[in-house]
Amino acid sequence: MPTIVAVSRERHADKRWKRYVSHAFASQSSLAPLVAAEIPKAAMAMPLAFVRQGDDYVPVALMGLEPARNLLVAPDGRWLGRYVPSVLRGYPFSLLKTQDNTLVLCIDEDSGLVANGHEGEPFFNATGEPADSLNQIMDFLQQIEKNRALTAIACGALARHALIRPWPITLKGESGERQLEGIFQVDEAALNQLPDDAFLNLRQAAALPIVYCQLLSMQHLAMLGELAAVKAPTPALSKSASGFVLQDDDLLQFDWDRFSAR
Repeated sequence: MPTIVAVSRERHADKRWKRYVSHAFASQSSLAPLVAAEIPKAAMAMPLAFVRQGDDYVPVALMGLEPARNLLVAPDGRWLGRYVPSVLRGYPFSLLKTQDNTLVLCIDEDSGLVANGHEGEPFFNATGEPADSLNQIMDFLQQIEKNRALTAIACGALARHALIRPWPITLKGESGERQLEGIFQVDEAALNQLPDDAFLNLRQAAALPIVYCQLLSMQHLAMLGELAAVKAPTPALSKSASGFVLQDDDLLQFDWDRFSAR
């Protein structure tokens, strides 16, 4: 288990931190939350979906077909994809909220990237202020957090108009078939039937780019199947690259005339 602690002068003034050189820390993360600003780039590299968090939906990058198995991380820690989600790029740092909703910069002290001595980068400078490199990390994480609020507004609009439904992904293995649970997609049929005022509401909430990107990204599901076949599949997955089945209604059938008229 990671040991997440707040960065403080008392605890870290005499310590240094190192930038990660391996993505092994993400090898057991099959999902990564996304914010709206990065969704267009992520959609070009991996399948995107939604998951439930309480009453809300959160966009995620789908990086594996089983819990705790990231198919985009090689055994030697190399990243095999063309895009790294921002939540991973901030490692070993993160922003966490206190009980009074204040954001606090934290670090995983079990990451192996916190060191004593002279190796790495200082947390604080000689005057006790955050070092420039630490300020850069804080700025990066704060930008993500700001965009997370806009992402929540967009996803809230999708939910209000009942445009998110379960994504039926069936995994075929030696022991039979099973459904990938807890994964959601845009309901394209419901989208095409929206009245004009609802469609306008989606545009005002900046939800349409998320809609288009999620639908287009579904084509990358085949890539995960191929990686699962190459990377010594577990018995739960077949050895063929087609370790899943997409239902017919999951095929992309855009009403381009309607979309281009907006």
